[in-house]
Amino acid sequence: MAFKARRIVTGHDARGKAVVTQDEVFDSVPGVMDKTLQGVFLWGTDSMPVDANGPDPRKGKIALAPPPNGSVLRVLELPPGNEAHMHKTETVDYVIMLEGEVDMILDDGAEVHMNQGDYMIQRATWHGWVNRSKKPCKMVFVLVDAKKS
Repeated sequence: MAFKARRIVTGHDARGKAVVTQDEVFDSVPGVMDKTLQGVFLWGTDSMPVDANGPDPRKGKIALAPPPNGSVLRVLELPPGNEAHMHKTETVDYVIMLEGEVDMILDDGAEVHMNQGDYMIQRATWHGWVNRSKKPCKMVFVLVDAKKS
């Protein structure tokens, strides 16, 4: 189900005073691995330390995983009954469960159930997400580039 995400970005004016530089609402788009998923790319970085005054990353190429030394911030919504697409990224992922519930499946078949308000740190593991509930679930993902395992 399509959704909207509001993104507020701060920065500095010519005098160095903190200001809101952007306040926009973005429509979700279908996922790359599963077109029934909906997602919004909110921000990304391409270096560490980050250039806090760099350009808006949404104006460039949007990738699933961050570039070397980079990060990605996105929101995903999984519909009820979605299939788990097993995958691995060479990243440390900070996962925040905003709404609903979901099961994370590991490559050995182990499962972890997550509810609204749960948090996960995923460290470059093979995994998939399946929503077995009757309602969509919404999750925030921050992917940070990691050393290759």
